[in-house]
Amino acid sequence: MASLLFFIFLTAIITTEAQRGESIVNLGSSLTPTSKSSWQSQSGFYAFGFYQQANGYAVGVFFAGIPEKTVVWTANRDKPPALASVTLNFTSDGRLIMQSAQGIDTAIADPPERAASASMLDSGNFVLYNSDKKIIWQSFESPTNTLLQGQRLTVGNELFSSVSVSDQSTGIFRLKMQTDGNLVQYPVQTTDVAEYAYWASGTDGKGSNVSLCLDDDGRLYLLNSTGTILKNLTQGGYPTKDVVYFMRIDVDGIFRLFSHNLDKNGNFSVIWSSSNNKCDPKGLCGLNGFCTMNDQDANCLCLPDFASVIEGNWSSGCERNFTAESCKSKDGSMKYIMKAVPNTVWEDDSFSSLTILTKDDCEAACLKDCNCEAATYRDGVCRKQKLPLRFGRRVLGDVNNIAFIKVAISTSTINKIEPLGREKYSRKDIMILGISLSAFGLIMSVISAIAIYKNRVRAYRRVSNSGNVDLSMDVSLRSFTYSDLEKMTNGFKEELEEAILEEWAYSCFEALELDKLVSDQDVDKRQLERILKVGLWCILDEPSLRPSMKKVLLMLEGTVDIPIPPSPTSFLSTV
Repeated sequence: MASLLFFIFLTAIITTEAQRGESIVNLGSSLTPTSKSSWQSQSGFYAFGFYQQANGYAVGVFFAGIPEKTVVWTANRDKPPALASVTLNFTSDGRLIMQSAQGIDTAIADPPERAASASMLDSGNFVLYNSDKKIIWQSFESPTNTLLQGQRLTVGNELFSSVSVSDQSTGIFRLKMQTDGNLVQYPVQTTDVAEYAYWASGTDGKGSNVSLCLDDDGRLYLLNSTGTILKNLTQGGYPTKDVVYFMRIDVDGIFRLFSHNLDKNGNFSVIWSSSNNKCDPKGLCGLNGFCTMNDQDANCLCLPDFASVIEGNWSSGCERNFTAESCKSKDGSMKYIMKAVPNTVWEDDSFSSLTILTKDDCEAACLKDCNCEAATYRDGVCRKQKLPLRFGRRVLGDVNNIAFIKVAISTSTINKIEPLGREKYSRKDIMILGISLSAFGLIMSVISAIAIYKNRVRAYRRVSNSGNVDLSMDVSLRSFTYSDLEKMTNGFKEELEEAILEEWAYSCFEALELDKLVSDQDVDKRQLERILKVGLWCILDEPSLRPSMKKVLLMLEGTVDIPIPPSPTSFLSTV
C-alpha cells in the first residue's frame, strides 16, 4: 500500500513538471530565431526569446499566442539587431548569452552568481535561479518601457520610450521615479529640472523611497517605503479574470495604462493616459520643428524655409533649405527678411533679452543683428536666439506668443530652389491663379477708379469755389495758374499721397478695415485678405522679395501660410 501511494505521489510530481513544460529552462537549453525561438510561460501568454526587429532579431519578453508580438521588455535594446544565424544559449556554466556564427558572445543577463535554471513566469517576469531556487536575476528589476502587473519602478530608475512601434531601441522620452518622491516625464538628454518637465505627479516631498506600482486590478499608484499610498493615478477595481494590465511610455512620450483580454481576439484598450494633449511632450517634433494639434492627433511642422531632415521621422527635426552667410561675409549677396510663426512657445535659450514695446520692433531688432537667427516676443519682451529652436508647439488662443525666423531671400537662391522653367502647372492651378489675380486686379482697379474720381471731384470743387473755373461738362483745354494748381493738389501733397494705392490698401489691411476696399460689399473676407496679401507681396519694389510663381500658387491655394507683407516703399521716397 505504501509503495502504491509513493508511486502515485511520484507520478503526480512528474505530471506536474510535464504540465509546466517550457516554463522551466534547464542548463544547456538553446534558442534560434528560425526554429525554436522562445520559451513560453506555463499559461502560454508570455514568452522569452527572439522577436523580429528591422532586418534582424532581438531578444526580449513579449505577449505570445496573439498575432502581434507586443514587446514588454528588451535585452540590450540599443545594440544592432542580430542575424538569423545567432543562437541564444543557457550554457552549462550558468550564463545566458547570445552567440554569433563567428563565436562572438553577448551577455543577455548578468547575475551575481552562477545560475542553475531559468523560468518564464506567468507574470511576464523572466528569472534566473541559483541552485537553492532563489531568484538571482529578473527582468522586472530592469524595465525598459513597460511595467507589468506586480512590477515596480523603484526610486532613481527610469522608463524610456522606444524609437517606434517596430524598433525597441531607446527613444526620445523618459519617465523617472525621482528621489524626492516625484514621478516626472522629461525629454531624453535633459537634466531633472522643472523647465524640461512636461508631466509630473506632484508628489515631491511627500515621502521617501517612493515606487510606481501596478496591481492586478489595474490600479496604478505611488507607494512609499512605509506602505503609504501617496497618490492613485488610477483607482483600480477593474476586472481581473482573463484580463491583464500593463503600463507603457509610448513612442509619442505619453505613458498609458492598457488592458488586454486574454482571448486571442481581444483588443488592447487604453484606460488611462498621462495627458490628453499629444503636443505636450517636449521635443516630439525635433529641432526647428513645432507641434500642432489636428483634431485629436499631433502634427509636426517645420519653421519657415526649413524642411524635414528625414521625411516621415518627426524626431529628426528640420533643417534650413539655404546656407546662411557668416557675419564676417563681405559678399552681401544674400538678403534677409523675418517670417512670423504665431501662437507658438519655445525653449528660452536666448543670448539677449530686450524690453520692446511692439512685436514689429522685436522683428526689426533681430533683422539688423547679424548674430540673431530667431526671436521670440511675448508681453513686451523680445528674446534673441540662435538656431536650433527646441520644444516648439502651437498654443491655440495664445495670441501673445510669436516667433520670428530670419530667412534668406536672393535671386540666385530662388532660381536654384524653384526653377520656373521646369515647373508644370495643371489647368486647375492656372485657373486658380488666373481667377485670383483677376480678382485682385479688379479690386485694385475699382480702388484706383474710386480714388481718382474722388480726388478729381474735390480738386475741381476747390478751384470752382475759388471762382476761377466752373465744374462743367466742358472738356476743352484750360489754362491754370500756379495758384490754381497749388489749391487743386492741397499744396502739391494730396495728389502724391492718394496716387499710391498700394499704401492705402496696406493701411486698410493693417487696420483690419478690408471692407473699405470693396465699398462694404458682401464678399468672402478671408479670401479677400489672402488675395490682398499675395498682391502686396507681388508688387514690392525689390524684385528679390517677390514670391515665385510656384509660391504664389501655393499661397493662393492655402497650401502654405502667407507671411505678413512688409509695408510698400513710399512713392514720396522715390521722387
